[in-house]
Amino acid sequence: MPGERKIHKKPVSRIGGVAIWASTMLTFLILVLLSYYPYGSLVSGLLLGGSLMFLLGLVDDVYNLNAKFKLLIQILIVTMVYCLGVKFDTILNPFNPTGNLIHLNIWLSYPLTILWVVGISNAVNFIDGVDGLAGSVITVNAITLALIALAMTPPNPISALIAFILTGSMLAFLTFNFNPAKIFMGDSGALFSGFMLATISITGIMKSATFAILLPFIVLAVPIMDITYSSLRRIFKGQSPFVADAEHIHHKLLKAGFSQKLTVAIMTAIAVIAGSIATCFMTMITIKHYVCYIVIVLIVMLLLSLFDIFTKKQ
Repeated sequence: MPGERKIHKKPVSRIGGVAIWASTMLTFLILVLLSYYPYGSLVSGLLLGGSLMFLLGLVDDVYNLNAKFKLLIQILIVTMVYCLGVKFDTILNPFNPTGNLIHLNIWLSYPLTILWVVGISNAVNFIDGVDGLAGSVITVNAITLALIALAMTPPNPISALIAFILTGSMLAFLTFNFNPAKIFMGDSGALFSGFMLATISITGIMKSATFAILLPFIVLAVPIMDITYSSLRRIFKGQSPFVADAEHIHHKLLKAGFSQKLTVAIMTAIAVIAGSIATCFMTMITIKHYVCYIVIVLIVMLLLSLFDIFTKKQ
């Protein structure tokens, strides 16, 4: 329903996450049935944890759960995923010029994993405030993570595959989510997608070599920037960081006079630039692939927008 923090004027369904989750899971299941189930616990952690995060968001979409209760459940979900092996094993040693890694014990690995996965999951949820914004940023982020995972040594094709499946699901969802949106992804779609991005970055990139540990921070710059800004702003005002408001970065752009579509274009462009910077650390082949995929995504989005305009004129 429309409200003080909402920018839409009429009731819109917010359970689009059901389609995003279902299409992602069904596609992966079909691929499994056609071939084989890949390397065990890590993939199980991604899919099981993502499904639980989706269910939490779905319940929240229907019943509006307390923010602190949601945070507790998210921590429990990530704890389960941590036990399945989706976790920070190492971090880059900034004081060693050769780039050696520091192996983490559970007392450092566990809180860092909680902070990263819960933080990114909620960060994606935070940017879901303008029609098509979260879906566009998730699409660009997933493509970038997939291509970097393939370019790693050794490559991680399974994490890349899941990221590409998420990309396809999100592009299909955007057909109905561009302004004016016919449906919202809701917490179920945002938490699921954010969880998948966070865990794919751990399994597909951070478990590889040296500098790759830093790449997800660049790739996910838009949601990280927004959640950092929002949390610090609330804390400096003496408010709880869990209290929702209408002062996110996209709200600032709207108040500055930008339209919803232009706001989405600006923040998506930032995500593309961040992804380009991250791929610059990889081979030129990866950069070419990245540019091709981004061009394809932009063409698809343009065609969808033109189709929407054409159907309105009919």
